[in-house]
Amino acid sequence: MQQAAYWITISHLKRWTNAQINELIQQIYNVNGSDLYEFFSLDLEAWKNLYSIDEKRLPSLLEAKDQIANNAFLAEDLYNQGFELIPINSNEYSPTMKNNLKQAYSPPLLYIKGNKQLLLEDSIAIVGSRNASNKGLEFTENIVKKASEDYKVIVSGFAKGIDKAALDNAIKYHGHSIIVLPQGVMTFGSGYKTYYKHIIEGDVLVLSTFHPKAPWKVELAMARNPIIYGLAKEIFVADSSNSGGTWSGVKDGLRKGRTIYVRRTSDNENSANNLLINLGGIAVDENGNPESQRTPEEKVTSTTNKLDDLTGRIISLLTNATLTAKEVCDKLEIEMSPKSMAAILCRIDELEKVKIGRSFKYRIRQQEIFDID
Repeated sequence: MQQAAYWITISHLKRWTNAQINELIQQIYNVNGSDLYEFFSLDLEAWKNLYSIDEKRLPSLLEAKDQIANNAFLAEDLYNQGFELIPINSNEYSPTMKNNLKQAYSPPLLYIKGNKQLLLEDSIAIVGSRNASNKGLEFTENIVKKASEDYKVIVSGFAKGIDKAALDNAIKYHGHSIIVLPQGVMTFGSGYKTYYKHIIEGDVLVLSTFHPKAPWKVELAMARNPIIYGLAKEIFVADSSNSGGTWSGVKDGLRKGRTIYVRRTSDNENSANNLLINLGGIAVDENGNPESQRTPEEKVTSTTNKLDDLTGRIISLLTNATLTAKEVCDKLEIEMSPKSMAAILCRIDELEKVKIGRSFKYRIRQQEIFDID
């Protein structure tokens, strides 16, 4: 409580990155054996000499120092309302977050309300589109049910669609969940009323890394996504388009070497999941089982079902059209090379290949007509 005002002050330094703030905190506590009270008691020359802070960042420190008194009142208000502050050097800080985001990207301070023990337990995140598909929602429920049975915490961004479904299913199956806010903890009023029972019973933890009074903003919603990924040991993708928060978040995670499980979608789904698999995501079935773990019989059955479904769509498309392999891919919105599609088309007995101009096209096989004398 005595240090809370100083933690609020240093954690929201303007024009400082998390990496710069965390490096300074490490210097204060580990290198100089000091604390934040002593640090903010120093003058400008001492900051330059003891901490090698450059001229560009000194003004923001002086500006922040003027806010310590206000932040003391804010800290008192937070504690009176049942919130807690967990700094990055606390044993209660999420070790999963530190491991995933490292010092460069870990938030210096967590604002929480609820069961902070959830920060120390195994956790997963199910991410996906706000416009969730039925299959995506079914997948989410399957993953949450199994995770809750295994006592894993569900990390949710509290957005419409997959995020909200993950949270609601965690409650449905008597599991635990962390709500990661795209705003400050003091601006989530209606949310506390909705989940009051689950918070006081220790099933839900509300968490934010933003200033306590920050309102919801689009940029905060985007900045929240890395925190969701950071808090989760395992990440599952239910639905993704080829743009937006899920797409960019998963691509960033894959670039950083995270293991990310992606639901394999069928060809008739309007989804970019399979593109994420091509980029390095691990394909899983509707229950979250990696395809590599399926038995040979299950793989054959899955492949057969997919081919049967695709064959039906192709025949329906070509009933009143004659198209090239590329045109079939485009019409069905399938991410497949024309050469691969041509190989499939040639194996469908109901189709025939004809040359029209310089192109080979495919159509429903024409019945032969015989003259009868």
